Amino acid sequence: MNQLLRSTTAYAILNGDKRSGRLAHAYLLHFADAACLRHALKFFALSVFGADENSREGRLILNEGFADLKVYPAEGKKPTVADAGEIVEDSALKPLEGDKKLYIFSDFDKAAALVQNKLLKVLEEPPQGVYFLLGATSLSPVLPTVLSRVRQLYIPPFSEDQVLAALNRMGGDPSLNALAAKSCGGIFGQAAAQVTGGWFKEVLSAAQKIASCTTLAEAARYSLEYGEIKEKQELLKQVQRLWFSRLKDLSSGDIAVGNLTRPALLYAVDKVNKALGDLNFNASFPNLLYDLLSCVVTENDKWKKLLE
Repeated sequence: MNQLLRSTTAYAILNGDKRSGRLAHAYLLHFADAACLRHALKFFALSVFGADENSREGRLILNEGFADLKVYPAEGKKPTVADAGEIVEDSALKPLEGDKKLYIFSDFDKAAALVQNKLLKVLEEPPQGVYFLLGATSLSPVLPTVLSRVRQLYIPPFSEDQVLAALNRMGGDPSLNALAAKSCGGIFGQAAAQVTGGWFKEVLSAAQKIASCTTLAEAARYSLEYGEIKEKQELLKQVQRLWFSRLKDLSSGDIAVGNLTRPALLYAVDKVNKALGDLNFNASFPNLLYDLLSCVVTENDKWKKLLE
């Protein structure tokens, strides 16, 4: 993950500010990877302190044990007014080890307006040597008054190749890594969770069978076999990706791949969007899955007859 973060423009900007002696007092990192946001902020904190990740100072920073770094909220907790109040009070105290104090506030987009407002003054006029790194997966919940007081940094989704390379550095099954990189939408934390969770293999196996369904009998069998799978939304998304991938593999002159026609594949990809919407309204998944597959089979049979 560190190598991915080091390659970003956001990291280059912060590093450039540090080297030129023009660090802003407050930065807000917009990074959609909720699972990796806290780590990303701590990795960026290394630059603020000019610390190497393998040094004593660097290891303490990454482990949240450095005296002049405080990370909020507590792991697994939501931001609170008490957190903001503690930051305001503590920021008045001098650093213990150097000339800087840094406050990391992860999940800032989950902070209520009261929490954000409590920090406005210290964000605008912090004491000498005090710096802030705020983190958010979305900017829409962050107050405009906060946004106007921080320098914004943005990490866009990584490319499939970048995610795959990072997963391969972690080890594991290369073929599984490739599927996770393709399906994670550039969110490394999601890809890492997929390859380390046994559920992903189960979902992939089920998706491959379902995406090859060409008869009503198979539609009925698969809807019963996978109707109680836990990762329902992920299964539908994986099936859609497989169908879409087959569409992309078709050359301009081809009308079918395997037993599925191009028009049926187009229909299938769109039909999954409706199924995902119905799933949000607590539709019976076995019935939803059968409806999806039976409609795709019927559409495919219709086009096969027309193309004969």
